[in-house]
Amino acid sequence: MITSLANTQVKNIIQLNQKAKARRDMGLFVAEGRKMFEEAPHSWIHKVYLTEEAARETSVRERISREQLAYETVADNVFRQMSDTQTPQGILTVLRKPSWSLADVLQGEDPLLVILEDLQDPGNAGTILRTGEGAGISGVILTRQSVDITNPKVIRSTMGSVYRVPYVYVEDVRSVAGLLKEKNIRLYAACLEGSVPYDSEDYAGAGAFLVGNEGNGLSDEAIRLSDQRIRIPMHGQVESLNAAMACGILLYEASRQRRQKEGAK
Repeated sequence: MITSLANTQVKNIIQLNQKAKARRDMGLFVAEGRKMFEEAPHSWIHKVYLTEEAARETSVRERISREQLAYETVADNVFRQMSDTQTPQGILTVLRKPSWSLADVLQGEDPLLVILEDLQDPGNAGTILRTGEGAGISGVILTRQSVDITNPKVIRSTMGSVYRVPYVYVEDVRSVAGLLKEKNIRLYAACLEGSVPYDSEDYAGAGAFLVGNEGNGLSDEAIRLSDQRIRIPMHGQVESLNAAMACGILLYEASRQRRQKEGAK
């Protein structure tokens, strides 16, 4: 059992929780909680850390035994320091960072993508992945200045979707726009200057929604590279919606249209 904060493993996990550089250098990230442990792909799991109470749970013991997972028990006071949450659940899984490619993101006959340009808020990023999985997206593309998907707050917000939704980082929107257009993937810029309401467009074919930074929106270049500028109509004095909320509205409109298209076949 680990009983000291001076333990090297404890120090490493604290670094993984706090620093994107540590996650890059080690090729690892941390997911907390029972759900994240239960849904974690076997090949991703590096090691599991448990409080004594969690280690006694039948389902936890069975998975560790069945899959021969490496694990350590940790004293409660040390586990609290390792945790990034106020109320730890007693299970912390250290995972290998996935290595997705653009081919993974572009899978399927008519891929539906989200492109996040310089999105910074961890909660927004995680919610977009989770909402995207529910809406049936093929994957997420992020520019280099966007939040690190393996940030603990992002991981919690995904509620497991990070395991199933491919994502890749690119330098900027321009660096990927040409490839997407070659593959006949239509780019929709969600912006206040959108020329058409979002629900007047056809999203049944291959498409990608461009979503910008929370404070500044999409860059002028990203807007220029798009095939269509769309807006979500607003009433009252509200200028715009939270990035994750806006993305959810767009994705579920696309999902509705796609279900309707499938039903018509």
